[in-house]
Amino acid sequence: MNDSTQDFVRPGYETQPIPGFPHAPFDWSREQAEEVAQTEGLTLTEAHWEVVRALQEICAHHAEPALNARDLHDALDEHFHAEGGIKYLYELFPKGPLAQGCLLAGVEPPAGTQDQGMGSAV
Repeated sequence: MNDSTQDFVRPGYETQPIPGFPHAPFDWSREQAEEVAQTEGLTLTEAHWEVVRALQEICAHHAEPALNARDLHDALDEHFHAEGGIKYLYELFPKGPLAQGCLLAGVEPPAGTQDQGMGSAV
């Protein structure tokens, strides 16, 4: 990461230089994400990787270590508005774009997004 973008990354969020994933968390790998996708029953496409990149970037630039579900939901909806927003994301991630997307991206999912007892996943 070059010095000019380092200033915009949340303090404490360590990234690693992975081609195509400039905001990947330090302990993340594409191979791990593929394993998680397999256990989640997902066949990854370039569209899935775009969501992973977006989640990593949003989390890297957010001031708090964990975003709340609404803020992350709204950020993804806005980022993928041209493709259909949150409806498009649910087509990619049927168990919830925040729940499954955060698992694949290696970022902390917002509280309540993986609690099946509280209703459908976000």
